[in-house]
Amino acid sequence: MKRIIVNEKWCLGCRLCEYNCAFANSGSIGTTPLDMAKALKDIVINPRIKIEEKDDICFAVSCRHCKEPLCVKSCITGALTRVDGVIRINKEKCVECHTCVLVCPYGAIMPSDEGVMQKCELCVQNTGGEPFCVKGCPNKAIEFKELGGDSV
Repeated sequence: MKRIIVNEKWCLGCRLCEYNCAFANSGSIGTTPLDMAKALKDIVINPRIKIEEKDDICFAVSCRHCKEPLCVKSCITGALTRVDGVIRINKEKCVECHTCVLVCPYGAIMPSDEGVMQKCELCVQNTGGEPFCVKGCPNKAIEFKELGGDSV
């Protein structure tokens, strides 16, 4: 299973991963012309990946798609599922109870602009290929690569 791996040694804290994530989830992918500046103009972004800073070290926080996810186990409505190794949220089933937010040890689940929860879904609904945060990282601090086994 491919996963997003972050190397904090290379992270500049530029937040381009956040903008690329917001663009990938803006509904503008597939439109012509593909223009991030137009899609995100005059809106407050709410990306599914977040840059954190501590003691002058920057790192991106996103879903780890755990092998045994606490978020899926604790979801009272079954809105969170693990399909082909990717944890997905069914927004129709989410009742905004925030239980998944409380149990995620990585802080990777957050409310969306609509109120229901959101998290990284590896851009499977947008591109089916490499996640946009990885494509947009100028320093290659975020990678999308195969991990041995089904770790995390």
